[in-house]
Amino acid sequence: MDGGEDFGPWLARQLRRLDISQAELGERVGLTRAAVSAWITGRAVPREETMRLIADAIGTDPGTIHTRTTDAVTGRPASWYHRPAYADGGREFGNAAAFAFEADVEILAREATQNSLDERLDRTRPVRVRYTLHELTGEPLARFKEALGWDTLRPHYEAAAAQEQKVGRVIADGLRDMNERDRLVLLKVDDYNASGLTGDDYEDGRFAAVVRRQLDSHKSDEGAGGSYGLGKATLWATSRLGLVLINSTLSVPHEGRTERRLIGRLDLPWRVVDGEACAGPAWFGEPDTAPGSEDVARSWWADEETVERLHLARESSEPGTSFLIVGAHDVASRPTDSTDDELDDESVQAMHKKLVHALADNFWAAMTAGATTAPLLEASVRTLRNGTVVMKEQRVDPHRVQPSRTRALKAYLDGDTVDRLTEVGQVAMVKVPLKVPALRGRGKAAEHEAVLLVTAAEDADGKPNHIVTMRGSRMRVKSVRVSDLPLGTGPFQAVLLAGHAAGPEAVEAERAEAFLRASEPPEHDKWGQTEELRASYSPTAYRRINDFTRSANSAVRELVARRKEQNQDGPKALRDLLRLDGAPAGGARVGGFPTILDVDAFIDTDGAWQVEAEVKLPVRQDPWVMSPVARFDVRSGGRPSVAWAKVIAGENCRFVDGALHFKAGARTASFTATTDVSTHPVRAAHAGLIVDLQKSKGASK
Repeated sequence: MDGGEDFGPWLARQLRRLDISQAELGERVGLTRAAVSAWITGRAVPREETMRLIADAIGTDPGTIHTRTTDAVTGRPASWYHRPAYADGGREFGNAAAFAFEADVEILAREATQNSLDERLDRTRPVRVRYTLHELTGEPLARFKEALGWDTLRPHYEAAAAQEQKVGRVIADGLRDMNERDRLVLLKVDDYNASGLTGDDYEDGRFAAVVRRQLDSHKSDEGAGGSYGLGKATLWATSRLGLVLINSTLSVPHEGRTERRLIGRLDLPWRVVDGEACAGPAWFGEPDTAPGSEDVARSWWADEETVERLHLARESSEPGTSFLIVGAHDVASRPTDSTDDELDDESVQAMHKKLVHALADNFWAAMTAGATTAPLLEASVRTLRNGTVVMKEQRVDPHRVQPSRTRALKAYLDGDTVDRLTEVGQVAMVKVPLKVPALRGRGKAAEHEAVLLVTAAEDADGKPNHIVTMRGSRMRVKSVRVSDLPLGTGPFQAVLLAGHAAGPEAVEAERAEAFLRASEPPEHDKWGQTEELRASYSPTAYRRINDFTRSANSAVRELVARRKEQNQDGPKALRDLLRLDGAPAGGARVGGFPTILDVDAFIDTDGAWQVEAEVKLPVRQDPWVMSPVARFDVRSGGRPSVAWAKVIAGENCRFVDGALHFKAGARTASFTATTDVSTHPVRAAHAGLIVDLQKSKGASK
């Protein structure tokens, strides 16, 4: 037989849809029930003449039976299935997994894009991700609500909104915004060259892991970014209505088909509607006819018109999935001092900009290509209103948003690194060892060679002198400032590639990947102690992470120190304008008084110096009270003092009455400060800045 789906499961589904028993079909074709049972179980295949009789019996044509890429019987219309309340009286007032994340499109972009990267299908091409913000008003909104079956959903929303729990308040706010302003924001996340939601509706597989289950991380790649199964919850957390619709094109056929597999999931709290108690979640799909799952909403194969009406159309038949977040919002993108019309414009535009920034900040490395290697990811954002473009599609360019770091990674991919920095634009590379402990109870320890890249920083990179860590598919894990740098160190950027991110030739990459993955929390934003790390390795395994981090920082300091020695006569950059007023001759203040140990400073767009300082504190029982002083080092004359516009206390200190009060017994402290431009004798770029600490008047000795 030349069809798609196996004949037995296909025939069984048609009989259920028609409510025809095996015995009844046998009578219609002149055979026994046992013969029909043999077809359904795959023990036998009907002859050609019998196939024609079967087609007549179930009201279809022989071609449909041969191909089996569609159902012979039209499915029942898609509708909402609400899970009945638990028989034991248990109640859930929201999806606990969604509470792990804020309703923030920046978090959504990080988690959803990482999930797409994990499912990249053709490893020679990038996975392509597109975010589409679409604001609906008026008649387009009314048509969408009709396609969604809103009239049947309204009682459930009203019951949920009437509750005082957190989820109920969020839903009430979303309903009020939609009803009073006749406005709804959709956010569609499309990926292409991805696996799609393959597998059965209920059994193990990608589909069930995303649509039916919580805390199920069904990943196809051992080096996947996620491991908790929480990332998908950000989709529902970003919806003020708790509703996400899904359209998936499969890389592996299911029921003989691959395109337009649709399902919707709604997460509401426990509620009572028309006397019936509902547990919480609901699904939008075709009522099932399988034994044990009767009337449960299952996925269905939609026609193109339905896909368009639900705003789930995909631009091609390339495998991947489209997630439509209904009622998308961002807690930090809602201005409060604007009119309703201005609020609509500003909120969607702010979300657009945040999405672009989040993609650039977290995935610039995944979007970087080498001379002979394709990027892992392409990403873009666009914004529409009732089908009309408001902000045109903006593709994220890693070279523009992270020029120095992108240059460093590209040099590594192209084999164009050096071991010492002698010229501007070079990229230095060294190996940093990571000692991977043995798994608890088995195996041996191993040593992985991570890759550290260092290059000079450019203004567009943002704050200089940071090291960015990553593994797997090169999503940023964390960016931290390198401490204890020598004074006068030139601005640089550093990238640490560990595990699979270090490349296919990296020693013990698989072991390192598993170890680092176990050391990440659900947010995947640092490496350190976790319960999984403790359980899989040992209670002290995190110390290997600390050793690894220290080694990386030490390697950075060595590389930038070499660069300083070799470029003493080179041109001065903006960093050369900054100086720290050190101890008096003879070293009277070294060890005796607080001194500025390290500083990170730049001139902002207003022309003010922005300073982040780390202070070394001699230990004593009483708190230190010191005043930060800023002076301009001009070309001639004295060093005029400039005022601070603001000083913000950091670790181990308070700022009171113009003085920093450092915590007694602390060894280090920090503060940030901004100079007052109105007190500058000259423009900041035309003078150096000297930062000093002086004993505050009235302070104890």
